[in-house]
Amino acid sequence: MNYSLNAREGDLAQLVGLTHKHFIFILQPGGDFQSHRGVIKHDDLIGKPWGSQVFSHTGAPFFLLQPSMADILNELPRTTQILYPKDIGYILIQMGISEGQTVLEAGTGSGSMTIAMASALGPQGRVVSYEQKPDTQNLARKNLERIGLASRVDFKLRDIQEGFDETDADAFFLDVQNPYDYIQQVRAAIKPGGFFGTLVPTYNQVEKILYALKKYDFAFVEVCELMLRYYKTNPARLRPTDRMIAHTGYLVFARKIEPSDDPRGAALAKEIIGIEEER
Repeated sequence: MNYSLNAREGDLAQLVGLTHKHFIFILQPGGDFQSHRGVIKHDDLIGKPWGSQVFSHTGAPFFLLQPSMADILNELPRTTQILYPKDIGYILIQMGISEGQTVLEAGTGSGSMTIAMASALGPQGRVVSYEQKPDTQNLARKNLERIGLASRVDFKLRDIQEGFDETDADAFFLDVQNPYDYIQQVRAAIKPGGFFGTLVPTYNQVEKILYALKKYDFAFVEVCELMLRYYKTNPARLRPTDRMIAHTGYLVFARKIEPSDDPRGAALAKEIIGIEEER
């Protein structure tokens, strides 16, 4: 996403109106924004400073802003549960996802994680996204196209039991119901030292993942969950809001390692991967 003082052709723009109703779209010369609150020509927005107040042809007021990643993801058309921004931000940092990398995911869903990774990787990076359901993949593709990031993503339709085409990915995020069944395939797809991450809703799934990670030589394993609480913003009555985003899932992270048969490394291997004595 390009950040500048003024709105430019090709920028992703957000109009925020009364009752915080917001609309996100790409600015195109000759284009029109149309809603029940009136019409605004894109040409009247291009060149305006971000943060400006603008008005539709009916006089309805809006603020012109650049949308945050959270804005984009929360507004995303979906047919499945998406990952929450609170989890996505932590995933990107924990898995070291940055510009120019090649990152894999399986379980594209509506494309929320795909969008976040494509944005973080920049124009030189690549996301390779595997999905088994054609309808689900088509929706994700449209969501990526809608915000101008589809060129950074390779969509592949496949049962991931068959494995993956890639062998040296920097990271792999696995978002499927039974991730523990595909850890061997994931290992073959990422580079030594590469990052693995997944999110599951139950303890039972975490337990199975931990056993699978140990079996296929993943180490530096971490399991966590994130809670998020908002506060009312009236300075005279500052207090937490009535609702909070609590448990959305357990995050599991690990790194692919290459264990050695050298006895000098046995203690370290046992410590970080939990290798059993009988192995």
